[in-house]
Formats: sequence, C-alpha cells, structure tokens
Amino acid sequence: MRLVLAEDHALLRAGLTQLLQAHDCTVTAAVDNEEDLRVALRDPDVDAAVLDVRMPPTHTDEGLRAAIEARAARPGFPVLVLSQYVEHLYARELLASGEGAVGYLLKDRVADVAEFLDALRRVVAGATVLDPEVIASVMTRRGPEPVDRLTPREQEVLTLMAEGRSNAAIAARLVVTDKAVAKHINSIFTKLDLPPAPDDHRRVRAVLAWLRL
Repeated sequence: MRLVLAEDHALLRAGLTQLLQAHDCTVTAAVDNEEDLRVALRDPDVDAAVLDVRMPPTHTDEGLRAAIEARAARPGFPVLVLSQYVEHLYARELLASGEGAVGYLLKDRVADVAEFLDALRRVVAGATVLDPEVIASVMTRRGPEPVDRLTPREQEVLTLMAEGRSNAAIAARLVVTDKAVAKHINSIFTKLDLPPAPDDHRRVRAVLAWLRL
C-alpha cells in the first residue's frame, strides 16, 4: 500500500512513518505543511492518505480541505484523518460525498497500534470509520432527530456501522446472526427514509443522518 502521510509534529510524523512501513506500507511522502500535502496527493500512484486536520500555515483545517480536494479529483480516494479533538463538523464534511473510504480518528487512537492499523485497512477497503469518542459525543449531545425512530438495538447497530464494522463484525459483537444484522440494517434504512441505492452508499448516508446535530 502506497501512502501519503501529513503531520506537522516531527516526532509523531517519524513514528507514524516507521509504524506504517513496518506493516507493509510504503510512505511515498511524509509532509508537514499544506502546500507539500497538495503536491503529494496529486501522485496518481498513491493508494491512500493519513493526515492531520490542522496543519501550517494557519493550523485550522488545511489537512481536511486537502483531503476533500483529493477526493473530488479521485472519487472514493481513501483518507484517514487524525484530529486532536472531537470536531463533528469536520467529520460531517469528510463524509459529505457519501462515497465511503473515509475515517476520522482521534490521535490518541494511534497508541493502540492494532486498532489504528485495522481502521486504516477498513478505510482502504471502502468503509467509513469514526472514532468511538466521536460517536459517544454525538450520542450525548443530539436532540430529537430521525434516528430517534430507531429501537435501542438498531441504534447499537448504527453505532457499529459508524465505526466501520462489517455485518459479520457487528453480528459477532452483538452475538446475533448475520441475517439478524441485515434485518436491522434494512429497518434502519427504512426509518431514516433512505431510498434504495448501493448498500455501501446507504450505510454512509445513514451515518450522515446520525451525525446531524
């Protein structure tokens, strides 16, 4: 897997580069600013990107904007965004295309190497992966919304969908059958008024509906 890495903290950038290259990834560019990131993302041979939301020169949303621009040029281009804090707006903007293959993790998650690498692999495979802390924050702050039509079990399933889990992984976590999970997901689509479409796209749209604050 050929990756672009963008992180302005030198020690974390070096650590992530070493970690990724130790797990069958080739870091084609490890950059620390927006301009170099945009250049690196133009490489047609790059398979995915791991990048920080906030980068020089303003330390606001340079990484996010570069990611959105790259995905506009290459629809479905896998991007895993790392953030210091839970910022719902950034997560929503990243997901807005509805195409999947995006992840939003807090930087603390990198300390769990297995979980971080698993999230990256799921994003590259086309999944949508949200940090559990983002999910918990949304669950505590959200007011009345269409998702309130869901049963407690359907909300559990949607939460796991937001983490990028497959039907089989959801079934294993909830100790139910794959058929039961598929039934819950179809009910979620119906209750959120999501018309028929490729299932992967409807999963992303369901998560977007769930993220609205």
